[in-house]
Amino acid sequence: MNPALHRLALLAAIVAFAVIVLGAFVRLSDAGLGCPDWPGCYGHVTWPADPHEVAQANQAFPERAVETDKAWKEMAHRYLAGALVLLVIALNILAWKSSPRRGVRRLAAGLLILILFQAALGMWTVTLKLLPVVVMAHLMGGLATFSLLLWLYWTTGDNVQSRTAAEIFRQFRGLILVAFTVLLVQLALGGWTSANYSALACPDFPTCQGQLWPEMNFSDAFVLWREVGVDYEGGLLDLRSRVAIHMVHRMGAVIAFIILGLLALRLIARPAARQEGAVLGALLLAQVTLGIQNVVLQLPLINAVAHNGMGALLLAAMLWLLYRSSARSD
Repeated sequence: MNPALHRLALLAAIVAFAVIVLGAFVRLSDAGLGCPDWPGCYGHVTWPADPHEVAQANQAFPERAVETDKAWKEMAHRYLAGALVLLVIALNILAWKSSPRRGVRRLAAGLLILILFQAALGMWTVTLKLLPVVVMAHLMGGLATFSLLLWLYWTTGDNVQSRTAAEIFRQFRGLILVAFTVLLVQLALGGWTSANYSALACPDFPTCQGQLWPEMNFSDAFVLWREVGVDYEGGLLDLRSRVAIHMVHRMGAVIAFIILGLLALRLIARPAARQEGAVLGALLLAQVTLGIQNVVLQLPLINAVAHNGMGALLLAAMLWLLYRSSARSD
């Protein structure tokens, strides 16, 4: 156990979670292109504030006038993401200096590579003008960074579990792996739904457009690579394509609810795993409730951001179960 590395990994994981939530806030506030350049904002280290700076920025970027309420959100997200990069660099320095465990060093190095690629995705999100596949990849990269930081935190701690608990989690390892995979797919579908502005393609629930099975265009809905150079803000897909995306996300939610709910119930039935099952079940119910409210309440910002944050917490809970199913026992 390395206490300093352990604590720093926890801090970095908390910051990564904040970056995910703030990123959702930026995206759902339509501020993803609040700064049309990268890494600065209209050529500034911060963002244009006084009238003279705004006038100069509008002249330099005539295709996108300055909207201060969007620009500061985008830059706040970049500042926090930059702080996370520095924390991951510090983690690597500490891991390679003080940890004799090769696995910890490799995990730290993998995190550094991932977060640098994540920074590149953040740049491409702007330069490719919210190309949906890049927006979705940026979200999943953030979740992957958060996950690896949690894994590093647990790996560098003293997480020896009782033999009884270890046997229970290993017994459920197959179901945990299935549930974890289903959740990853559902999170990716959620990212695709958001990136294509399809959250309100079905403005009613449990029906969609007043029908149980509305008209949908699947052939265009899931084309990953599209034309570069087009401004995708607001989405370019027709309604039938957006409905298809939304409906697949709903169906994925049903599948995820059944499989993760089954896992939660089976864990609750075992005293040594009851707490983990209860936490998983509570997070799952909260996530489904927030998803339904997104539709019923017409995507209020605070609810939509909470839906993203809850998805990250649900991933953390599943990752903890995966870790417990492979961790050592006393």
